[in-house]
Amino acid sequence: MGNKEQMLQDISTVDFVLVDLMLYLDTHPFDRGAMDYFNHYSRMKNQMTREFSQKFFPLTKDLADSNKEWRWGAAPLPWEGECG
Repeated sequence: MGNKEQMLQDISTVDFVLVDLMLYLDTHPFDRGAMDYFNHYSRMKNQMTREFSQKFFPLTKDLADSNKEWRWGAAPLPWEGECG
């Protein structure tokens, strides 16, 4: 597995943790420990997606840094086989 694929897998793992924490917080909104975990993993995912976007291509439109060059269309499309 290459660096790009490993980074995408790591981002996906952290995103899964965030979804799980969001579901937990929906039923336990005053659990301060869970909120701290959510904030920690949210910051981690933001940092990881920024690093990935700078190194390869933006994962979201807000990370398409137009000051350098427009790379929003540089990501492989799902039917090109790299998205799964």
